[in-house]
Amino acid sequence: MAAEARVSRWYFGGLASCGAACCTHPLDLLKVHLQTQQEVKLRMTGMALRVVRTDGILALYSGLSASLCRQMTYSLTRFAIYETVRDRVAKGSQGPLPFHQKVLLGSISGLAGGFVGTPADLVNVRMQNDVKLPQGQRRKCLASPLASPLAHAEGLRRLFSGATMASSRGALVTVGQLSCYDQAKQLVLSTGYLSDNIFTHFVASFIAGGCATFLCQPLDVLKTRLMNSKGEYQGVFHCAVETAKLGPLAFYKGLVPAGIRLIPHTVLTFVFLEQLRKNFGIKVPS
Repeated sequence: MAAEARVSRWYFGGLASCGAACCTHPLDLLKVHLQTQQEVKLRMTGMALRVVRTDGILALYSGLSASLCRQMTYSLTRFAIYETVRDRVAKGSQGPLPFHQKVLLGSISGLAGGFVGTPADLVNVRMQNDVKLPQGQRRKCLASPLASPLAHAEGLRRLFSGATMASSRGALVTVGQLSCYDQAKQLVLSTGYLSDNIFTHFVASFIAGGCATFLCQPLDVLKTRLMNSKGEYQGVFHCAVETAKLGPLAFYKGLVPAGIRLIPHTVLTFVFLEQLRKNFGIKVPS
């Protein structure tokens, strides 16, 4: 009997990303708070202490519903496109894709996922920043910012504010995560020292998380500022110019918490994904 391998179902990437988001959401919230400071007043630890002292420990999970919605739009789309196309092309060519094709596929998948996930991403940023607002002005749930302040008061088009930046960031982070993960895993396995196990998944995903953090941080800062703006920026270029006035390092504001959040998120996502694939994936002849 021929040995059987398993491939992911199209929605496994979204589920794995949701599991990772539940673990890393407090770090994502702190990253947003640090990036939206007009002046550097607090570091990561100070910001965390201020949030907890002001609103309690559960405030670190403010906007979790929007974060999960983002993962089920943004991450599900990019994983579904990337893995489905990769598996079909690789099956036809009887071998793994070259790295440049993985990069191209990751870019296309990330662009699509970034656009689809823009509304949930915008809501996620605003709900995380709500702890800075008076109690009566805070959005209580995911439906609140979608229903009233955005879709009605600001218009439906406002839901896609920063879509260009979100799509560009999605392309970069997908190249850093999915393309680099595939390549790193392939290289690790080719050494012959490690098998396809959880340690290999950890090593490959750690490398991918570092690549993704380095690639997307400048765009992540601009995207967050655009999504959190109230009309003070005329576009991406204007936002970049205003950010540059704060110094070149302003594009890397929150780099440490971004890495602390994105690397564990990447590791957890791929560990969860590999376990979903191993236990619930579609069986194919190998």
